[in-house]
Amino acid sequence: HGDEALRDNTLILVCSDNGPEQGAGVSGPFRGYKTQLYEGGVRSSLVAWGPGLLAKKDHVNRESVFSAIDLVPTLLSLTETPHPAGVRYDGEPLPDILLGKSLRSRNAPIYFRRPPDRDVFYGDEDLPDLAMRTGKWKFLCEYDGADSELYDMETDRAETTNLAGKQEVLVADLTKSLITWHQSMPTDRGAELARKKK
Repeated sequence: HGDEALRDNTLILVCSDNGPEQGAGVSGPFRGYKTQLYEGGVRSSLVAWGPGLLAKKDHVNRESVFSAIDLVPTLLSLTETPHPAGVRYDGEPLPDILLGKSLRSRNAPIYFRRPPDRDVFYGDEDLPDLAMRTGKWKFLCEYDGADSELYDMETDRAETTNLAGKQEVLVADLTKSLITWHQSMPTDRGAELARKKK
């Protein structure tokens, strides 16, 4: 009887770290490794166990886009726990995705900034400094918006065909959004360390 209660009322999540290190794992069809902002570096798997809570058995969701920052508001929503007063989360509550009832994605973009000391890594002499995922688009650029890369993640999960030259208006909008986010964050030593190497 105790085992049944556990199965009906428990949700266990197992999350992986971002991407494999070069030579220590593979990232499937995705480009890049840990510390890089390409999908092979930022994607991570999530396994959920909760037979009494999950909508489907052995369900695999390869469609939804969400982030670890969505987990806290999602778990608060699932457990009907009030949010602490005055706290605003960067994440979104997405209980239906976590429970396997929906294949939708978060609404807000996901923003990324590379580790400050990793502008040159794994043989790449100038890794993108910033990245974002919004809808089907993955966008990467330097701190100043230069060297933009744009990928359609519905048709090019491996980030092989840079569409930035064909989507100038979109690139301008994404660049503005990404740099505005970057400037709103606490500064790190990324730009300083990159200048020292050049």
